[in-house]
Amino acid sequence: MATLANLEFHILSDGIAWTDGGGAFGLVPRIVWEGRFPPNNRNQVPFSVNCLLIHSDGKNILVDTGYGQKLTEKMQVHAGLERPHGDLVAHLARHGLQPADIHIVINTHLHLDHCGGNTKLDGDKVVPAFPNATYYIQRLEYSDAILPNERTRATYYPENYQPLHEAGQLKIISGDTQITSHVRTAVTRGHTRAHQVVILESGGQTAMFTADMATLHYHLERLAWVTAYDVEPLESIETKRFWQKWAVETDTLLIFQHDSQITTGKLRPDGRNFKVEPVTL
Repeated sequence: MATLANLEFHILSDGIAWTDGGGAFGLVPRIVWEGRFPPNNRNQVPFSVNCLLIHSDGKNILVDTGYGQKLTEKMQVHAGLERPHGDLVAHLARHGLQPADIHIVINTHLHLDHCGGNTKLDGDKVVPAFPNATYYIQRLEYSDAILPNERTRATYYPENYQPLHEAGQLKIISGDTQITSHVRTAVTRGHTRAHQVVILESGGQTAMFTADMATLHYHLERLAWVTAYDVEPLESIETKRFWQKWAVETDTLLIFQHDSQITTGKLRPDGRNFKVEPVTL
C-alpha cells in the first residue's frame, strides 16, 4: 500500500514484457542507450506492465488493465510476456478484490498492453472483465481505435473496447476530466493523439501515472528521447516539455508504467536535462 496524504493507492503488476530496444528508444542509437538499459541477446529490454489501483471517494478505481487473459500463445510469445507472479486479476485478489469490486476503469489509451484486460472470454463471447465498472476513454482515442490505419491497426483490437459499448459500460470523455475529488485525467498528446495521464491529488500532494507519455524514466529526463511507437513524436516532445516543468514545480511523485528500473521517482533539474530520483514507497 502507498498513500498520498489520505489517498490510498497500489501499483499492481500484469507481468513483464520483453520489448525490442529499438522500439523503446526510437532514433536514439543503441550505443547510447544500451549502457543504461542493457538488452538481452535478442536486443530486448524488460518492460514492466504496471496498473494502478486507487481508492477514492468510496470507489475502487483501476488505471489500465494490462494484456488481459485473451491472448493466444502466439500473441504471448510475440509480446515477450512473462507472469511469474500472476496476472492483474491475481494481484487484485491479493488485495482482497475481485473484478466485480472495481467501480471505475480508466484507460490511458487503447493499445493492447494497456486495455487487453478490459474484456475477457465467457465461452465464445467477449464480455467486460469488470462487470460493474464504468470505463473512461477519451473520445478521440476511441475514434482512432475504431478507425485504425496501416500503422496503428496492429495494436488496436476491437474486442478490447467494443464490448464495453455494447454492454453500456463505456463512458466517452473529451479532454481533461475530473473523475473523483482526488483523481483526474489530463490529455498528453504524442504517443497517441488523445493519450491521457492520470493525476492524483490529496492534501497538497500530487502523483502522476505517466503511462506512455514517459514510457521509461529516460523519456522524461530527455525531451528528444521518444519511442518508435509514438504516432506524433514532435508532439511528444512539446507535451513532455510542459509536464517536466509541472512535475518539478509541484514536486510530483511519478509512477512509471513500464519502467523495470525505476517504478516511482521525482524529477529534478540536472544541468541542461533532468534526472529522475528514485523514491521508495
